[in-house]
Amino acid sequence: MARLFLKVFSTPVTVIPPAALVAEPDVTKIGQQLTAKVRQLFNGSLVIRQVAAGSSNAEEEELKALSNAYYDIERFGISFTASPRHADMLMVTGPVSHNMVNALRLTYEAIPGPKIVVAVGDGAIDGGIFKGSYAIAGGVSAVIPVHFSIPGDPPTPRQILVSLLHILNTIAT
Repeated sequence: MARLFLKVFSTPVTVIPPAALVAEPDVTKIGQQLTAKVRQLFNGSLVIRQVAAGSSNAEEEELKALSNAYYDIERFGISFTASPRHADMLMVTGPVSHNMVNALRLTYEAIPGPKIVVAVGDGAIDGGIFKGSYAIAGGVSAVIPVHFSIPGDPPTPRQILVSLLHILNTIAT
């Protein structure tokens, strides 16, 4: 028991090595570039409608993390909406279950043009681990047109930000 206490009290308070803290992604620099592109392309406000088409919820948690205090994407002019009629971009997560086919099509049709559809995560891209399952219709592209994909299972918030910047740079050219 004494050895356990000795180990606990001798462990440094900072368990993350300082080198790892320096290697953290510079979200502010990515955000400044995003802000410039959002201002250029969307008059300062990019609104995203996210649809969970049958995912394991991992991708939704990563998208939700974009709104936390660390990433705070609203400071870059990017926000999520519940209404597809107000959206500039549609992000779909997970393989599309048969029960979500009609809802996804209706959401896609409700988004004003020009429509930008992004498949987020491996499941949304091609079905992921559920590929070929009797319960899914396939990836998002099997139901609606997909313009961009963000691979990962799930992609991290930083990967999503970098991918958004790439998407906006591609649209701008």
